[in-house]
Amino acid sequence: MKYLIVGLGNIGPEYELTRHNIGFLTLDRLADQKDCKFEIDRLAAHADFKFKGRAIHLIKPTTYMNLSGKAMKYWMQELKIPKENVLVVVDDIAIPFGKLRMRPKGSSAGHNGLKNIEELTGGQNYARLKFGVGDDFPKGRQVDYVLSNFTKTEFEELPFSMDKAIDMILGFCSIGISRTMTQYND
Repeated sequence: MKYLIVGLGNIGPEYELTRHNIGFLTLDRLADQKDCKFEIDRLAAHADFKFKGRAIHLIKPTTYMNLSGKAMKYWMQELKIPKENVLVVVDDIAIPFGKLRMRPKGSSAGHNGLKNIEELTGGQNYARLKFGVGDDFPKGRQVDYVLSNFTKTEFEELPFSMDKAIDMILGFCSIGISRTMTQYND
């Protein structure tokens, strides 16, 4: 069994520790824990490891957030991984900071990375792990907020939420989405 975990974010040092890059940050932490390294390949940084007899492939698209679907589609085809074995890790402003929710499908909720994935992979029927980044911004300042760095307090709390997200990713790959949602969703 093969799985593709897609962490959404933007490349470049100016975006590295922003809320919008929580997908990248979570996959970086997972790769560190599994002692695997990302290498730049076609449209993404790619790493892989084995877990409970499964091949887990991690990608961080190098296409920038708004074209994430291009990388996801390429790697699904390249690795011959069906959509039901794909999980997208994404920031969500509608969820309080640090809370996590896995869903088997759903709308983009205005998230440009998810919109592009829907367009290029044929709809909303793919699993996603939504990582709450909160909504502490004035009306009309959403873009500035998600592209800003975490506060000091948030940054100190991040490892706990990222470790739970990693448990959920590994659960998705080993016990399935239904049991993982029951066990972990906030």
